[in-house]
Amino acid sequence: MSGGSHAAKRSESIRSGLQPDLIFLMKYIALVFLAFIVGVVILADTHHLPSFVTALYDFPNGDKVGHFILLGLLNFFITRAFLSALHGRPRGWVTLSIGLILAFLITLEEFSQKYFSARTFDLFDLLASFLGVLLGGWLANKTNIPKVLSGD
Repeated sequence: MSGGSHAAKRSESIRSGLQPDLIFLMKYIALVFLAFIVGVVILADTHHLPSFVTALYDFPNGDKVGHFILLGLLNFFITRAFLSALHGRPRGWVTLSIGLILAFLITLEEFSQKYFSARTFDLFDLLASFLGVLLGGWLANKTNIPKVLSGD
């Protein structure tokens, strides 16, 4: 990316009222959390989850709570990142689009568990994931990003 292009994006962010550093932070948090979730899936698929994670299975529906919280947070972070980057686009459409894409990918991942000996498909895990995505998207849509202080 050229320096002029970066400056133009920064200028556009300032004109739209969003803090450029906050936009970067939202994108960074979303990417780091996505990498964390992908890492958890890979560790689960290869039967290498740390013992503190597998301890969730000792509690009744502990894994469902984990699905709800983790995938709700994932949708929240990704949706907030897109809403901050796509300022001016219809918030509802951005939120719905991200939620549907995540729900599709989560469904694929849950069904893929049928092909891993260390994993088991569970419709209630999928339901908990969907409920987390719904709540995370709703919270992201309702949360406002701080504006740049102006001299108005």
